[in-house]
Order: sequence, then structure tokens, then C-alpha cells
Amino acid sequence: MKVDRRQFMQISGAAAAGLAVSGLGFDLKPVKVHAQLLKTQYAKETTSICPYCAVGCGLIVHTSRKGDGRVINIEGDPEHVINRGTLCSKGASLAQLTENEARITEPLYRAPNSDHWQKVSWDWALSEIAARIQKTRDASFETKNAKGQVVNRTTAIASTGSAAMDNEECWIYQSLLRAMGLVYVEHQARI
Repeated sequence: MKVDRRQFMQISGAAAAGLAVSGLGFDLKPVKVHAQLLKTQYAKETTSICPYCAVGCGLIVHTSRKGDGRVINIEGDPEHVINRGTLCSKGASLAQLTENEARITEPLYRAPNSDHWQKVSWDWALSEIAARIQKTRDASFETKNAKGQVVNRTTAIASTGSAAMDNEECWIYQSLLRAMGLVYVEHQARI
């Protein structure tokens, strides 16, 4: 067997590294792992989608079975086709978003020229939003364009979708917006 200088150095280096590692006490026999009891052992698991960006990473959300619905842990879903269990720093901190004492849970309204926010009911907030959308749509709706073509649209309202919506929710939302005559329908993935 002919060995040139380069091959001799490679073989010698590999042998020296193997000898050094074997002297450190590494054992290559199979190891039996004893899993610790996790706080999520008796929690309910639900799959979800990360709401932060348009990637749509899969999540496993662990919630308490005590009836309070509190989020115990959120981690990446290893079976999800997009992220395979990994999460960015925002996705990894989602549990802090759900279990945050400073999180706003009621609608707030600030009147024009006011310097403070006031709590309002959900019924009032949703009715007010619907009324304002209807008023804007009615004031700006075009049935025909300058060429006389039927367009049935409004250009005064726009919508930006969410990465947290699945395909079915996007389809329903898109249908609603198109039925109202919106032209500017966008998604955060394209922005």
C-alpha cells in the first residue's frame, strides 16, 4: 500500500485523536435514560400556530386540567412540516404573552381629542366597529368606474390578514372582505 505524506498525517492525526478520546473515559455502550416528571405530564396538549409572523410555525400548547385553562408551557411541534419543533425567540416566549398580568383583556376606547382610555363592553366595541365600517363603505362605495364598467368596490377600507389564521379561516375572511367590496386585501407575509 502506498501512503503519501498527506495520507500519513491524516491517519496519524485520526489515531492520535481516537487514543486521546478513549483516555477520557467515554463509553459508547447504550445508555438508559430516566425521564424526569415534567410539569406538563398531566396537562392537556393542543396544537396551534405561532401568531407572530407569516411563517406559521407549529406549536404544542400545554394547558392545565384544573379547569382554569392556564397555559403551562408552549413549545415547538416536532411533527410540524414548517418548523420541525424549532421556534424563534418570539415564538419561544409565547407563554409569557398568554400568562402576563399586564395583558389587556377588555376593549378600551379613546374618544376623539381625549387624553385617556376608558373601558367599554365587547358589545359596544363590536357594534361601533361594525357601524363605522358600514358608514365608510356606504360613503365610498363605487358601482361603476370612470369607463362605465361595473366594479362594485370601495377603496377607502383595507385589510391585512394574519399568519395565525389557517386556510379555512383565510377563505372565510377573504370571502367576507370581497363581499363588502374591498379591493385592498393583503397579508402580512407579503409586507
